[in-house]
Amino acid sequence: MTFSVFGYGSLVNRRTLPALLSARPYTANGWRRAWRSTSRGQLGGRCSLSVVPDPNCAIDGLVLTFKDEAWPLIQQRELNYDPLRLKDDPDVIIFRVHAEKDRYGDADHPILLSYIDTTLQGFFREFGKEGARQFMVTTAGWHVPIINDRCAPKYTRAQNLSQEEELAVDALLCSVDAVPAHPQEP
Repeated sequence: MTFSVFGYGSLVNRRTLPALLSARPYTANGWRRAWRSTSRGQLGGRCSLSVVPDPNCAIDGLVLTFKDEAWPLIQQRELNYDPLRLKDDPDVIIFRVHAEKDRYGDADHPILLSYIDTTLQGFFREFGKEGARQFMVTTAGWHVPIINDRCAPKYTRAQNLSQEEELAVDALLCSVDAVPAHPQEP
C-alpha cells in the first residue's frame, strides 16, 4: 500500500526525504504558506512552514508517494502538524500546524535560515528561479525574525548550498524585505 503527501516546504527538497515511489508537481488551490510558531525544545522556540486557508491563493509543491512503511518517518517529521486531505484531491494529505500553535513566529520562535535555504534549494531544483520567486510571494510571515545559522545549521535536515544558491536565497529574502540576523556563533 501507499500514501501521498503534498510537500509545500522542505518536503520539496528530495534530499530530505526517505525513499519514495514518485513525485509530481502539483498546485494546491485555496492555500497560502505561512511561517508559524511550531515548537519549543532544547534549542528554544522555532518557526516552521504551515498552510493557512486563502481562497485567493494557490501554492506549488510536489505530491510525494511513499510506501506505507515510510509513514512513521513522515509522521515523526510532521509531529507538530495535523494531517488533512486536499479538497481537490482527497487521496493526498496536506499537513497544517496544530491549531494551538497556529500563529506567526516571533523573537522567541524565529525562522532558521538553514530551513529557508533547504526549502528554497528544493524549489530551485524542482521549479527553477521563477518557482522559487513564487514560493516567496505565496508565503506569509516574512516579518518573523530570521536567525542566520548557515555556519552552524540548527535545522535538522539542513543541506549544503552552493555559493550561487546562497546568493540567490539572499536576493529572494531581500525581495520580500526579510533580512537575516547576523550569523550566529557556532
